[in-house]
Amino acid sequence: MVMWCRDLSSPKPDVKIENVVASVTINQQINLRKILEKFHHAEYDPRRFPGLVFKLKDPKTAILIFGSGNMVITGAKAEKEAYKAVDKIIKALESKGIIKKPEVNVKIQNVVASGNLKGEIDLERAAEELEYAMYEPEEFPGLIYSMSEPKVVLLLFASGKIVCTGARKEKEVYKAVDKLKEELEEKELIYYY
Repeated sequence: MVMWCRDLSSPKPDVKIENVVASVTINQQINLRKILEKFHHAEYDPRRFPGLVFKLKDPKTAILIFGSGNMVITGAKAEKEAYKAVDKIIKALESKGIIKKPEVNVKIQNVVASGNLKGEIDLERAAEELEYAMYEPEEFPGLIYSMSEPKVVLLLFASGKIVCTGARKEKEVYKAVDKLKEELEEKELIYYY
């Protein structure tokens, strides 16, 4: 039996951080060929891509390094992992004399998470009821919902599965999921078994 539920006994959503993307700037140029000489696992082919790819095992991340001193960290599963990756790459480059006393500036650009609200969502009605929602089932099976506060984009699927992107902090993801669940329950758009 399917029933609408808005009481405190509704299931708590599962949320998992899938990827944290951070940008890094330092106050100096970086010699990418020197990195390639000192770190044989690094990948660099300037004919195909202007950045060097440096992979770390712990935390498991990929770092794109550009000659300008800019870097992009991807693959972290938490903000603290992104910062740990930055710390490791800076120390590695300093230890080989590739950079000297850099002024490091780190900015989280995007936190991507997946989740499950543990109920069925009426996407047809949600498209009508939620402001800034877009649903074209012939083109894509999910509803795209642009939330204004926190400023994120959520993909909602009829199964209750969701994807959240655009957050700048992990706590924004959790806030957005809680707010979404509350909105769906208030408008009677989610059904729990």
